[in-house]
Amino acid sequence: MEETMQSEEELNQLLQIRRDKLNKLKEEGKNPFEIRKFNRTHTSQEIKDHYEELEGKDVTIAGRMMAKRIMGKASFCHIQDGEGRIQSYVSINELGEEAYKQFKEDDIGDIIGITGFVFKTKTGEISIHAKEVTLLSKSLRPLPEKFHGLKDTDLRYRQRYVDLIMNPEVKNTFLTRIQLLKTIRSILDEKGYLEVETPILNTIAGGATARPFITHHNALDIDMYLRIANELYLKRLIVGGFEKVYEMGRMFRNEGMDIKHNPEFTNIELYAAYEDYNDMMNITEELISKTAEKVLGTTKITYQGTEIDLTPSWKRISMIDAIKEVTSVDFNEIHSDEEAKQVADNLKVELDPLKLTRGEIINQVFEAKVEETLIQPTFVYDYPVEVSPLTKRKPSDPRLTERFELFIGGREYANAYSELNDPIDQYERFKKQVEAREAGDEEANMMDDDFIMALEYGMPPTGGLGIGIDRLIMLLTDSASIRDVLLFPTMKPINNA
Repeated sequence: MEETMQSEEELNQLLQIRRDKLNKLKEEGKNPFEIRKFNRTHTSQEIKDHYEELEGKDVTIAGRMMAKRIMGKASFCHIQDGEGRIQSYVSINELGEEAYKQFKEDDIGDIIGITGFVFKTKTGEISIHAKEVTLLSKSLRPLPEKFHGLKDTDLRYRQRYVDLIMNPEVKNTFLTRIQLLKTIRSILDEKGYLEVETPILNTIAGGATARPFITHHNALDIDMYLRIANELYLKRLIVGGFEKVYEMGRMFRNEGMDIKHNPEFTNIELYAAYEDYNDMMNITEELISKTAEKVLGTTKITYQGTEIDLTPSWKRISMIDAIKEVTSVDFNEIHSDEEAKQVADNLKVELDPLKLTRGEIINQVFEAKVEETLIQPTFVYDYPVEVSPLTKRKPSDPRLTERFELFIGGREYANAYSELNDPIDQYERFKKQVEAREAGDEEANMMDDDFIMALEYGMPPTGGLGIGIDRLIMLLTDSASIRDVLLFPTMKPINNA
């Protein structure tokens, strides 16, 4: 406790010293916060990449001072900009006594601009011999000496801005994320898909099995929901004649938080008229393998110590056969809810008391016994109708649907259907979802009369696909937690932590 109090006292002293320096600058008419613009000529990386043509020439850079070494009448400092770090040599002979004195007063963390000529030190380090140093912004908080390691993860997520300053490798994860999103869009655009935007505020939470966030619209005086999926709006567009559409954006689900789940997350959904779930398997395989090749330069990756090969073609297996491979139980030979429950008991699978039909039990057995075994990319298809309320039934077995999920490393990455376009069947399935909701299942679908009306106008046979973008980025950046790939993950306020 005493050590904590001492460290807080020391921090307060450092904060006061920096504020005193700022007040002195203001008194001298040198308030750095009044500077509007600073013209840079080069970045740190450009200077390094083009040293031969820039040697001996003047350049102007700007960035955060990350290190400073004072040696009497000469000093060295390191400047960090958006592309990396570069060293600068600063001397009293070049700057003059007053400017050099001010430079010595500048703190680690301050944003400065430097103009000078490019040269190499005796050790061969590309540097800038400063002719002029300009304080552009005063850092009123000292940078932490150590800002990495497991013990600081919570702080890193809360103060991502400091994390990015202190751990430049973190930035690479988000640069990869940006490149990945661009690549996915590029592939879909080339295939004729149109990117669209649909509402985030909904009067009905539909398109997925999840608990929504509820808000209130004051002008309309109605409760509304943040979208849990954009599926039903995108399918309305298929009805309207947009034959290939996709949307990438934030979804919101009021569910638990762990290394795989954040209440708001990025998802992409795409729909193509006159296609089915087999076509969706093909495009899923192509999107992920091509994106890995483009962004990483390979389809063979390592995730948390496990080698994974994303090279097509990927394994495809029905849910019932996948269960049989792992447990030796064949649900094709089990026809009643009671038999299915007995099998689950024998396998020691704890069942949700609200989900005890044969189809629901098949799904729970799969999740408990099979998912974690699917390490290499695997499409698991033909899901029970009870857990697939928006999917076409399988003609050869109407208890199943033409739906698949993609699993890699024991986790789900994609979900796709041959979309249900029969308004009568859809209405009946919505009714069963409403009954489940009234029985206490807060994740069950709501009745969407307008969507039923849209289907009544006629929707062509359609294939639909959803991919969890954050999990895909975790996979391709070897990140253990979803919070590592979100710039600002949801965190409990410190005063409530």
